[in-house]
Amino acid sequence: MDRKDYFKSLKRIVVKVGSSTLTQDQGLNISAICSISKQISSLMEKKIEVIIVSSGAMASGIKKLGFIKKPDEIPKRQAVAAVGQPGLMLEYEKAFLQYNKKVAQILLTGDDLINRTRYLNSRNTICTLLSWGVVPIINENDTVAIEEIKFGDNDNLSALITLLLDADLLINLTDIDGMYNMDPRKFHDAELIHEVSNISQFENAAGDTHGILGTGGMLSKINAAKKVIIAGIPMVIAKGSKPDILEKILSGNREGTFFIPEKRTLHSRQIWIAFNLKPKGSIIIDEGAARALIQRGTSLLASGIVKVEGDFGVYDRVECKKTDNQVVGIGLVNYSSSEINKIKGLKSCQIGDCLGYKNCDEVIHRDNLVVTLKAWEK
Repeated sequence: MDRKDYFKSLKRIVVKVGSSTLTQDQGLNISAICSISKQISSLMEKKIEVIIVSSGAMASGIKKLGFIKKPDEIPKRQAVAAVGQPGLMLEYEKAFLQYNKKVAQILLTGDDLINRTRYLNSRNTICTLLSWGVVPIINENDTVAIEEIKFGDNDNLSALITLLLDADLLINLTDIDGMYNMDPRKFHDAELIHEVSNISQFENAAGDTHGILGTGGMLSKINAAKKVIIAGIPMVIAKGSKPDILEKILSGNREGTFFIPEKRTLHSRQIWIAFNLKPKGSIIIDEGAARALIQRGTSLLASGIVKVEGDFGVYDRVECKKTDNQVVGIGLVNYSSSEINKIKGLKSCQIGDCLGYKNCDEVIHRDNLVVTLKAWEK
């Protein structure tokens, strides 16, 4: 399918703007902020809702504080981000004001998307802002985020926001033209990859030191693409400094790298399970159980479980892995790790005798299980 076919009926998009696009040696790149604000305002006039996921707080804070470089210690980095975030928002506010558009700051941590109620509240707040014609500008709340609740990077955050809001497209603006078959900064014969239909082959290439890993944090962008395309949402990686880059992309031009989405099979709860909760552990399953999950979409029963890894409780999120450590799916368990250790390998009718009680027949019910391994990856 041609890109234009995907873009002809867009209603809502997420634009992630990387620090490489928004910053320069002296701090924030004000001209880049103005250019992006102008382009987004133009899209809004065409009745397209736009959400921004923006980096840049650190660069803004470094400039304000007169530092030469980013501090090494985490508390100092968080403090620098706290100083820089108001300045970043001020520049966005001034830029959008030229086009009579208002902006709103939204700072999130992983906890806001892990908790189902807060997840839905975040969605409702952002949708309300969009209905008012306000541009939501989202960043990770670096001032309070610790390792357990960090998104990892804004590539991941932008993918989660795209899923949260059921957007039609994710555009990832960075400092290169897209994804290459080799690092273009090292190899002059590197070729731009215009379309990606099988993302797993490029994920493997990203682990090669001579491959695409070095191109602007490309591995994190590939991981972000994996999240959205499995939900049926396309993604584009493109160079943010190109004039009118957003208009060129949405016009169907072959700008950047286009990740072709899969046919959507996940509903909103499955997306929340698959991508917004950090795994508390793993369940190792045999080949028969793996085939049943992948090919028939069954629930996970105790009889197919070989081993349990980690310490988790009832309703925690865990990964289901084959014995070769390949992840088959992700789900919410009906039994704790200690209980599963006792019942692994047993038939469902034997659970009550083993534990003295039985919550249910399934260790993970099919409605709470998302299979992430495709048949062609087996």
